[in-house]
Amino acid sequence: MTDQWSVAGRTFNSRLIVGTGKYKDFEQNAAAVAASGAEIVTVAVRRVNVSDPTAPMLTDYIDPKKITYLPNTAGCFNADDAIRTLRLAREAGGWDLVKLEVLGEAKTLYPNMRETLEATEVLAKEGFLPMVYCVDDPIAAKQLEDAGAVAIMPLGAPIGSGLGIQNRVTIRLIVEGASVPVLVDAGVGTASDAAVAMELGCDGVLMNTAIAEAKDPIRMARAMKLAVEAGRDAYLAGRMGQRRYADPSSPLAGLI
Repeated sequence: MTDQWSVAGRTFNSRLIVGTGKYKDFEQNAAAVAASGAEIVTVAVRRVNVSDPTAPMLTDYIDPKKITYLPNTAGCFNADDAIRTLRLAREAGGWDLVKLEVLGEAKTLYPNMRETLEATEVLAKEGFLPMVYCVDDPIAAKQLEDAGAVAIMPLGAPIGSGLGIQNRVTIRLIVEGASVPVLVDAGVGTASDAAVAMELGCDGVLMNTAIAEAKDPIRMARAMKLAVEAGRDAYLAGRMGQRRYADPSSPLAGLI
């Protein structure tokens, strides 16, 4: 069976997106991507090596002809910096499908929604296709969609925290109200967190630290792949209703 999803007219089989930070080296990163089955990787534009041509490059290990690169604005704390960063990415690699994140401050790494909305509007007008990191707020999510976001990416918990999805209600409301893909971005710690995101009806999950900081990143990448698939199947299957009291699996009528 195929269960593809699309964003901005581009279709993918894997609903798992992985990052390219915090790994021991590029080789381990590439192995984790392969184990995860991911077809999209995020790349922090501001952390890409552009000064030392002799140093190893991510593209030497993860082929951009086979894996879609999603430039992101990690480390940007205002709209101007984020816009400038993505303009540079487009000049360097021709990318228009991008991940926008504008952070509020360094302690929580929560998104600054005023700056995020401003950047989304500018980028969309310039022909970018922004997938946007945001708070888990259905009103803010709809505002981003109206501003030109091609995907909404609410946090499950603070970036790198591994706390899992802290508010299932708001994530579900965002999914129900969106007409663009919704992907949980940030906060996943283990496979069950990824499954929960998919069971809520999200189109996908983005993660980095949960895989990169696992004791065995390759095995965790494989676990995340299976969790995303299982959660998606569970969502499509339609879970049983929840009851306040027990209901026997075998009917009580006609017992000997």
